[in-house]
Amino acid sequence: MISLKPYNTFRLDHYCEELHFIHSERNILDLIPFVSAPLVIGGGSNILLTKDHTAPVLINEVKGKEIVGHDDESVIVKLGGGENWHDAVLWAVENDLGGIENLSLIPGKCGAAPIQNIGAYGVEIKDVFERLDAIDLDTGSKCYFNNSECQFGYRNSVFKNAQKGRYFILHIYLRLTLPQHHSLNLEYGKVAEIIGAKKITSPTISDVSEAIIEIRQTKLPDPDLIPNCGSFFKNPIIPQKQYERLKTKHAGIPSYNYAEGWEKIPAGWLIEQCGWKGKIKNGVGCHKDHALVICNYEAQYGRQIERYYKDIINSVSKVYGVVLEPEVNIL
Repeated sequence: MISLKPYNTFRLDHYCEELHFIHSERNILDLIPFVSAPLVIGGGSNILLTKDHTAPVLINEVKGKEIVGHDDESVIVKLGGGENWHDAVLWAVENDLGGIENLSLIPGKCGAAPIQNIGAYGVEIKDVFERLDAIDLDTGSKCYFNNSECQFGYRNSVFKNAQKGRYFILHIYLRLTLPQHHSLNLEYGKVAEIIGAKKITSPTISDVSEAIIEIRQTKLPDPDLIPNCGSFFKNPIIPQKQYERLKTKHAGIPSYNYAEGWEKIPAGWLIEQCGWKGKIKNGVGCHKDHALVICNYEAQYGRQIERYYKDIINSVSKVYGVVLEPEVNIL
């Protein structure tokens, strides 16, 4: 048995019987005839392991960062599914290619980005996503998905639903802007405030990236120091009428307009109001500075974290009638 502790940022000591590192398309094609229903892991930064796995585990190590197409306004970049996402963002910024600077310092690998439709500070991967290529783990055939075929939603895609676990993502392709066509998104959080404090009057994508890195390093605990998976829950999206009813009972409840007739409620606020911020039970707790981050302080197994997050869901539901949904994949 092989420990998966080094391959998940909760540092949970669950095991598998087989572990394979996939560096190329040839690797995965050679392996498929000999494995059944494998579990694919990228950076392990968005998974909660709750058991040992008898199925083979595949670690995505497919590398590569290159420009493969361009027009007058943008370029198409090809990123290996096993590339570190933040490294890919820094590469884009260093090459003055815009569109993903707001997604700086998000942990994980590029292959997981479309699965999760990662997003932060007003930007989601779907905004720049062109296509991906993948291997069907059932048939061994090579497949392609464009933006619409991924069925992107809020922290969601077809790969988390109907096609969960079926595909090994080899490469993703993003359309990024050339310098004269950059469009900066400074509206979310304290990005504009930080840039303004530095007296930067004409910010660049590098300035935006640096500001977001600063914010994230201040707000979120380093998983190398305190094992965690970042934001554990999605921010719930509820009908406008439900939000108006909540406001009459709970003065000060914050929200952001998500779409016509829908409001997004900060999950961290709900969790904190229910008394979970900094609360530790059986070696698991919400971080003292950020209620949305569940940390593994002493837990060895995923079931301990599972019990904790389910208690939070029940607590928030009882007080606010809002059901939180994990952003993290439960395996």
